Amino acid sequence: MKLAFFDTKPYDIPGFEKNIADKDITVKFYEAKLCLDTVDLAKGFDAICIFVNDTVDKDVIDKLYEYGVKLIALRCAGYNNVDVKYCYKKIHVVHVPAYSPYAIAEHAMALLLTLVRRTHKAYNRVREFNFSLNGFMGFDLHGKTIGIIGTGKIGCVFGDICRGFGMRTIAYDRFPKENSGFEYVTLDELYRQSDIISLHCPLTSETKHMINEEAIKKMKKGVIIVNTSRGALIDADYLIDGIKDRKIGGACLDVYEEEGNVFFNDFSGHIMDDDTLARLISMPNVLITGHQAFLTEDALENIAKTTIDNISAFFGGEGMCENELCYHCGNIEKCQSNRKKKCF
Repeated sequence: MKLAFFDTKPYDIPGFEKNIADKDITVKFYEAKLCLDTVDLAKGFDAICIFVNDTVDKDVIDKLYEYGVKLIALRCAGYNNVDVKYCYKKIHVVHVPAYSPYAIAEHAMALLLTLVRRTHKAYNRVREFNFSLNGFMGFDLHGKTIGIIGTGKIGCVFGDICRGFGMRTIAYDRFPKENSGFEYVTLDELYRQSDIISLHCPLTSETKHMINEEAIKKMKKGVIIVNTSRGALIDADYLIDGIKDRKIGGACLDVYEEEGNVFFNDFSGHIMDDDTLARLISMPNVLITGHQAFLTEDALENIAKTTIDNISAFFGGEGMCENELCYHCGNIEKCQSNRKKKCF
C-alpha cells in the first residue's frame, strides 16, 4: 500500500517510520501542503495523509478520485479543511479523534498562566538584569469563573485542570455530559458570568465566528479569551476591537483563522503581510503560539500509531475503521452502522 504524506515537518517522520516498520506500507513524505496546485503529487498512491492546513475541497477531491486515491487519513481530530460531504461515495475519510487531550489542555493552561502572571515578559526582563516588578501585576485564578465551550475530551481535561486551581467551571455544549463536574449554562449565561472563556469545540458552520461583536458585548469587562481549537471560531477583527475598547482584558491564541500560509513556517526575516495577525502580535495583552498545543512526544506517538492503525484497518479485511468520518449517517463522527461495515 502506497501512502503520500503531505505538509511534512521533521518531527512527523520518526513516529510514522516507527509505526510502519512492520507494515506493508510505502510512504513518500512531501513538505508541500495539499491543494489544487500540488494534488498531482498524489498520483499513484492508494492513500494520502494530511494535517490541519491542507486543503481538500471539491476540486482536490475530484483529482484524488481520478487518481484512484481510496483514503484520506487526517492525522488530527478536526476535519473542517475536508469537504466530507463531497467525499461521500468517492473517497473514505478517517481521523484521529483523541491523540492527547492532555497536551492541548495543558498548553491552554500554560498560555493562560503565562499571560496572567506575565512570565514571558519577566523572562525577557531578567535576561537584561532588570529585576523591576513594574507592570507585572497579575491575579489569582483561584475563585475565578472559567467558561468552557465544548466539553469533549479536551474540554473535560481542561476543566479538571481548572478545578485543580480552585476555579468555578461552567460550560456550554450542545450535548452536555453527565457527571462531568461542569455546571452547564446557556451560551449567553456563559458569556455573562465568565472571567475567562476557553474554546474547545470543533469548527462548523454553526460555530464559525461564534466569538463576534454580539458575543463580546455580552461578556464581562476584562474577560480573557483562550483558543487552542480552531482559529475561525473567533472573528479576529472584532477581537481586536474588543481589546482596544478594553472590554477584552487579554487573549491566548494557539490558532488563527488565516494561519494556513503563516504557521509552521519561519518568517523571521520577512515583513508580516497579514496586518491583522501583526496587530494581534503587537498587543501586550495578547499571547500567540503557532499551533503548537499538540506538540508533545506522547501526542505525536499517538497520532502516528492511530493514523497507521486507521490505514491498516481500512485496507485490511473488510476495510472497517472505527475512526471513519461518515457523512451519510448525518452524525459524521458517530456512524449509525456501528462500524460493522464501510460507510459506503
